[in-house]
Amino acid sequence: MSDAAALIDATLRDALNGVDEVELLSRLCERLLAAGVPLMRAAATCEFLDPSFDSHLVRWVRGERGVLETFPRSSTPESEENWRTSPFRALVKSDDTFLRRRLDDTYRPGEFPVLDEFRARGATDYLCLIERSEAALWVDEAPGAIASWLSDAPDGFGNDAISLMRAVMPAFAMAFLARTMRKTIGALLATYLGQDAAERVLAGNVVRGRAEKLHTVVWFADLAGFTRIADTHDGAFVLAMLNEYAEAQVESIEGQGGHVLKFIGDGLLAIFPGAEESSACVRALDAAIDFRRRIVELNARRTAAGQPITDAHIALHVGEVLYGNVGSPRRLDFTVLGAAVNEAARIESLCGSLDQPLIVSSAFAQAAGDAKSRLVSLGRYAMKGVARPQELYTLDPG
Repeated sequence: MSDAAALIDATLRDALNGVDEVELLSRLCERLLAAGVPLMRAAATCEFLDPSFDSHLVRWVRGERGVLETFPRSSTPESEENWRTSPFRALVKSDDTFLRRRLDDTYRPGEFPVLDEFRARGATDYLCLIERSEAALWVDEAPGAIASWLSDAPDGFGNDAISLMRAVMPAFAMAFLARTMRKTIGALLATYLGQDAAERVLAGNVVRGRAEKLHTVVWFADLAGFTRIADTHDGAFVLAMLNEYAEAQVESIEGQGGHVLKFIGDGLLAIFPGAEESSACVRALDAAIDFRRRIVELNARRTAAGQPITDAHIALHVGEVLYGNVGSPRRLDFTVLGAAVNEAARIESLCGSLDQPLIVSSAFAQAAGDAKSRLVSLGRYAMKGVARPQELYTLDPG
């Protein structure tokens, strides 16, 4: 088997065995070194569709472990300038499949600042390769995968080395794109469904009506008076404001191991599952307290900036739910449903009339164990759709 065929076979087998992007590039570079390619450094990237990160790059340096770098979507002038003057960008914007620059005495500094830095570190040759894919395979606007290869050998890359790298590049690109696509799918599902639901969907739970019974804490929350604010401000302002309060709530819930399942306008549905019911109740209660703290801090900042503020109403209940797929055969939602969810919504609707930001059910209070001492009774109340009046609780102000 030729060197190219052996490298292609090994790279594809790595991909089929689930090797991640860092190991894919690292193993390929070590094999190229063993085949006589004088590699000093390599890097590879493709688009990574994620709400927080614009792309990611894998970097390998001879004698070191490979690393993964991520680039946030909130770009800075420095990051934008680095991309504008990057050889990667130059190759993406061109119709070429490779870009090479000898970093020897013939090199003229200034074209790509990063190559000036490489030359100062002793690099002698730079090769950048792109494998373009059809638009149907693109993620966002990325045309495929890009990899760069750096040598510090006195004569740089020979023709045989360049031919070998170009021969291996399509297989590496396919393996790299496939691995990144899997990560993108996971990131998108977690973004829109929540981490726990995303893992269940990826594990194969995609059939309508497939749901499991789950005993869990249910969190149902709504922003107080938000409709009035939405009616008196433009859409962009309302969206930005909603995002601030949603971020505070999600961080509090996830910080205590809860799973956010759904945004319902300015409302939110979450669960706190767990084998230990009292522990789940304590985590939910701690999340509610943390959310209250975050609201106070957020409202102080918004007030200082002359912006309108709001508050949140939270209901906590515990009971049995169905957790899984509901909807039409081709349009599903992965969520919870059942009497416990409806009861939590009814309890939340009493927050305004009882002037309480947090109300918990009798079932929650009984399940909370020692944490019940942190609660105080609000009395018994009848709720629409709930068979019998029940005692409700809130946090003891003391």
